[in-house]
Amino acid sequence: MKERPVIFNGEMVRAILDGRKTQTRRVINPQPTLSERTGFNWKGAAYGIGSTYRDTVRNFANCFKTCPFGQVGDQLWVRETFRLFDEDKECDCIDFPCNCPPHGTPIYRASNDDIESKWTPAIHMPRKDCRLLLEITAVRVERLNDISEEDARAEGVAPSQHIITPPEALYRVGFLKLWQSIYGEESWRANHWVWVIEFRRVEVSDASK
Repeated sequence: MKERPVIFNGEMVRAILDGRKTQTRRVINPQPTLSERTGFNWKGAAYGIGSTYRDTVRNFANCFKTCPFGQVGDQLWVRETFRLFDEDKECDCIDFPCNCPPHGTPIYRASNDDIESKWTPAIHMPRKDCRLLLEITAVRVERLNDISEEDARAEGVAPSQHIITPPEALYRVGFLKLWQSIYGEESWRANHWVWVIEFRRVEVSDASK
């Protein structure tokens, strides 16, 4: 089993904590190319042409064996925006012992309303301060726009509140909005190939953080 870091924003961290998020999608880099003679080509390897487009995609799906986020059974530790409690500056309690956390205890932005604090970006979170550990349960590839309503819901997004959104696409539209907020307005139209990573949350030994 291998362990790798993965970054989530505050909204998605809360969705994981609530048990609403069990999937994540990440853009495949570089994007594969399609050749009429050799099928999908990616990182110098060919995933041959099938008798149908679906067969060809299935051939390309074999590249999940080289997914940079890991394989089934591997674990992802979540990097999120945080800060460390500073006892000298933040604890002004008179009584002892007090209810303040020990000096250096991680405090997480996704679970804290103190927006005036000086937060450390998620990219700089060390492994020892992680509170969320995810075990990969499935890996596959697909085009971004092929996400189903069920899978969009598993992404942990809120359903669209737009009055003209059809009922069968409430979560797909919610996911579209989230994706565009992260990757830009044109990112959905680009319809990139993405890694689809399914996971379950596992306990961290110091989950009380």
